[in-house]
Amino acid sequence: MTDLHTSGLHGAGEPGPSAPRGHGHGHGHGHAVSAQADRRYLTGALALIVVFMAAEVVVGVIARSLALISDAGHMLTDAFAIVFALAAMRIAARPPRGGFTYGLKRAEIVSAQLNGITLLLLAAYFVYEGVHRLIAPPQVAGGYMLATGLAGIAVNLAATWLLRRADRSSLNVEGAFQHILNDLYAFIATTAAGAVIMATGWARADAVAALVVAALMLKAGWGLVRDAGRVFMEAAPVGVSPAEIGRRAAALPHVVEVHDLHVWEVTSGYPAMSAHILVAPGADCHAVRQAVEHLLHDGYGIRHTTLQVDHAPAEPPADDSGAFHCADPHGPAHRSEDPPPPGGSPARRASAGAVLGRVADR
Repeated sequence: MTDLHTSGLHGAGEPGPSAPRGHGHGHGHGHAVSAQADRRYLTGALALIVVFMAAEVVVGVIARSLALISDAGHMLTDAFAIVFALAAMRIAARPPRGGFTYGLKRAEIVSAQLNGITLLLLAAYFVYEGVHRLIAPPQVAGGYMLATGLAGIAVNLAATWLLRRADRSSLNVEGAFQHILNDLYAFIATTAAGAVIMATGWARADAVAALVVAALMLKAGWGLVRDAGRVFMEAAPVGVSPAEIGRRAAALPHVVEVHDLHVWEVTSGYPAMSAHILVAPGADCHAVRQAVEHLLHDGYGIRHTTLQVDHAPAEPPADDSGAFHCADPHGPAHRSEDPPPPGGSPARRASAGAVLGRVADR
């Protein structure tokens, strides 16, 4: 006979009692208040950007400055990023229904992916135009560039301050923040180019500034596409090693083997994990499961878990046919005799033993 325990520990609306400070923002108590505050910060930043963007386009056309127009293009993506973020926040807040068992939480990841692709396309266009203007530079009004650049620095500092107050653990909000932060750097480059043109008359400074803006767009765009792609491909969260989790779980008392271990993100800041755990014959499956859950929660901030815990056979199969495994296991199997991760296993075993002791005393 085997004991089977399947657990979903602390789902989206049920954070654990000892959650790491600041982790999993948006999934526990107070989410509605935080989301409302985030929307206010995002809306305020959007208003600043739209007003200034319109003024910058007008000045860029009058001054014939590609750097100013490229900055306006970047600010347009900033505005879209915030609009997408606001829309995604509302969509992601809808409860699960029908076939969408996680709800629409990945709406923010779709938004981040779209923002990243838009940045990459704009960067390619401005690289093309910047190279063309390096070869044949037009006359540029440096005074307009300098004045607009200084105003842009002030506006972007205000918008950056607003978004710094929002929840940046969300890939959606972080994407909007990075857009505006990079735009701030771009305005600094534009201001420097305007000063150079006024002082020396070197018109190519405008094209150089535009290429700097394009480089910043490439960096921000690639970062968003990469991070959103990791979520879509259900990769483990950055900084979380499934192999380390498997080794540490296998090092817990009474655990014989851990396999079919999967770690992924439903959306940014919402990690989840599932695994099949075999324990020694006669061991308390429920207590071992709780010890593993404590390890995941306290050590990695993983609150949403599904763990299948079974008793291992009293004797290993003579033909090593893999009776310890599922019919079709995925990934490596971590056994109790595997070398422990760096840092030493005795302390971890003692800690896990204490957890099991507390469970047994209840």
